Amino acid sequence: MYDVKITAKHMGARVSPKKVAIVLDLVRGRGVFEAKKILSFDRSKSAKIVLKVVKSAEANAVNNSKMNKDKLFINRIWVSGGPSLKRMSPGAKGRVDPILKRYSHIYVSLDERDQK
Repeated sequence: MYDVKITAKHMGARVSPKKVAIVLDLVRGRGVFEAKKILSFDRSKSAKIVLKVVKSAEANAVNNSKMNKDKLFINRIWVSGGPSLKRMSPGAKGRVDPILKRYSHIYVSLDERDQK
């Protein structure tokens, strides 16, 4: 399917996948240095979590695969839904309204960009 070389993942992040997807669109396809700069200035909770995953993937690439730090870019980055905590809130006429506390699985894949 895809030639995935370097990956990092965060399983069970306590933030909704819908909110994480907004942040992922900011950094998709960018260089790692530029992506870290964008994420460090974003004040959302999901940006802090994604920044940690990007830094982890960068460390995996540099230390495990001996890749050049300056050539790295975000090849693929995606989020999927994790398990949901199901809670109840009192509703009208003695009924209950469900509350879903959603979790996310965040994946980052890096690759080296060819310098021309």
